[in-house]
Amino acid sequence: MTPLQTELLSLATELATRAGRMVRDGRADTGISTADTKSSSTDVVTEFDRASEALIVGGILAARPDDGLIGEEGAATEGTSGVEWLIDPIDGTTNFLYGLPGYAVSIAARQRVDGELRTEIGVVFVPATGELFTAAHGAGAWLDGRPIRCGTTDDLAVALVASGFSYLPERRAVQAQRMAAMLPRVRDLRRFGAAAVDLCHVAAGRVDVYFEEFLGPWDLAAGELVAREAGCRTGSLDGGPVRPSSVLVANPALFEPARALIAEIDQTLLH
Repeated sequence: MTPLQTELLSLATELATRAGRMVRDGRADTGISTADTKSSSTDVVTEFDRASEALIVGGILAARPDDGLIGEEGAATEGTSGVEWLIDPIDGTTNFLYGLPGYAVSIAARQRVDGELRTEIGVVFVPATGELFTAAHGAGAWLDGRPIRCGTTDDLAVALVASGFSYLPERRAVQAQRMAAMLPRVRDLRRFGAAAVDLCHVAAGRVDVYFEEFLGPWDLAAGELVAREAGCRTGSLDGGPVRPSSVLVANPALFEPARALIAEIDQTLLH
């Protein structure tokens, strides 16, 4: 790793674990007293989302006051250093609200290289299990400090596929049709409820394929780097580069078969 990557990864790891333990322990001690909604009646935000973001933002600006940052709950600073942070203080808030384990704190840092923003480090901390996924561009991916690699399944018929759903009802209806059509063509489907965790599951070989649409950049940045550094191929459903609105991540043997299957199903649904 470069000295900058080492510095950024250390800071992100410290803040993600502190924030994750705070929200986990706070929920256990006091419960959730405030749960508001955002884009729809099912898109929830709690006081712990806001407290986690405040902790992370405060820690970043104290250590690196010239950096820019974007947080899911509204934090935004342009910065002058060339480094920009993407923060998801609780990815999978619905899981957190219901006391389910599949939520995480996700932090990534990126900088502009040759005119393009490149994610340099990513950290995903899963408070309920204590698992810490980390990655640095060009240096690998780790789970609790041990290197991880994606799976090697090469037959889509025996692949375990994960996905997620939009908060908007009209989008969910179409996505449900897609999943119903896919189910007979793969081993099984999983819906864990947090994009960052899904991406890390592919990185660790726990699922073979993950796809989703309509994410935020903070949902994607850290987990996508973990997956890519673990050997996964990442891209969009239309064959282009990965972007928050269209995400497909798989081990290299399954990426094209999965993309082709999704395209075939979508074409059928359009008719």
